[in-house]
Amino acid sequence: MSKKLLTEYFALCEGGVCQDLLTESEKNMVREGHMILTGVCQRAMVENGNRRVYSEQILAREVKKYQSLIEQKRSLGELDHPDSSVVSLEKGSHMIISLWMEGNDVYAKLLVLPTPAGNILKELFKSGIKLGISSRGLGSVEELSEADGDENPTVKVKPDFELIAFDFVSNPSTHGAFMYPMNES
Repeated sequence: MSKKLLTEYFALCEGGVCQDLLTESEKNMVREGHMILTGVCQRAMVENGNRRVYSEQILAREVKKYQSLIEQKRSLGELDHPDSSVVSLEKGSHMIISLWMEGNDVYAKLLVLPTPAGNILKELFKSGIKLGISSRGLGSVEELSEADGDENPTVKVKPDFELIAFDFVSNPSTHGAFMYPMNES
């Protein structure tokens, strides 16, 4: 089976209250008007809204690999998922500045960029729009259960999965993957 584009959606920080995960440097950035967002962006071992299940091993591996993109400041994401596996520089809205796992949850901290798409993202958040975050990657899937009359059976994401980016979307497939702005307090 060939690889296809897999996208998953999450909303960050349930109820709009996030833990204070900012460093002193990041707090200064927020005071200067930058927007930093944080929350769950992917979850292992749970069927998501797309009926996919990711193993903890696959997500841990991809989080580890993604660290090099963060270090090189190449961890861009877009508004909405494109139909491409290539991240468009002109459509970049944010940059992941930290990515880690806690149990089966993948957390992200990201900086909204002062780009046209980033400005749209910032204004959407300032207007109180609830947005989610969604992973984009390439991989193949394997049916886990019989469809039982359902056209969409639960599927397992196979080990060939490659994480590409995290994009902002209006309806995440990962339960609870909504992001909210971080305050300095």
